[in-house]
Amino acid sequence: MNVLLFNGCSDNGPETTGRKLSAYLHQQLIEKGYTVFQVNVSEGHIPFFQLRLPQVPASVEKMVEAFLQSDLQIWLTPLYHGGMTGAMKNCLDWLELTARLEKPYLTDKVVGLVCWADGGQAMQGINAMDAVAKALRAWVIPYSVPLVKNSLYADAQRREFSVEHTRKLDRLVALLGNARQSLTMAP
Repeated sequence: MNVLLFNGCSDNGPETTGRKLSAYLHQQLIEKGYTVFQVNVSEGHIPFFQLRLPQVPASVEKMVEAFLQSDLQIWLTPLYHGGMTGAMKNCLDWLELTARLEKPYLTDKVVGLVCWADGGQAMQGINAMDAVAKALRAWVIPYSVPLVKNSLYADAQRREFSVEHTRKLDRLVALLGNARQSLTMAP
């Protein structure tokens, strides 16, 4: 089963929270036997959404294909002014290119959501992603992971996550796979 890690963090350094969360989730998914690929908005070179371009940029085609080829997705973003990053939303807007497919947008995709914030408002980012995922016809699992960045790490050097938070992330991975199985078994 293919899993897409969609990292909305616009910072591209290896020590960013987004990269560390992606790396942790990537490892957990590989250990469970999933095929994992990533879309990082900081590396995607995705232009501003314009539906009427004479030719769709190759970077956009590659990104859209990653969304279409996945069975499961985990979206991650820092909270930016009450929602996901603008670069992340821009990427999702490009899924409009799939509107005329037999299964447009994210039909039958199962999505898990993770957001982190400096304060306790990460749920606002989850709610923003949830609204967009559902508008794109995805199945969003009812378990999400809002994180308070200051309590995310177990050490002051921010090398590893706290046990509490790894349990939450591990639970998300487990529930994501269970949700996909339930969806495929439905009549």
